[in-house]
Amino acid sequence: MPRRKSKTNKRSLLKPRKGDRRYVRRNKRGEFKKEVKVGRSLSADRRRAAKTRVKKGQGDRGDT
Repeated sequence: MPRRKSKTNKRSLLKPRKGDRRYVRRNKRGEFKKEVKVGRSLSADRRRAAKTRVKKGQGDRGDT
């Protein structure tokens, strides 16, 4: 049985209001699939040692 390759979109930066920045990932219909605050994302990066290299815009898929 062939493995299905999942194509994911890049994360985009969204600024819903002043002082609030979020990374969002959208599905094929353009709806939000995943949403993360920028501060939480950056602090999670500092807590972990990098094991995996990923492409630009795919920061939540592995460590950079």
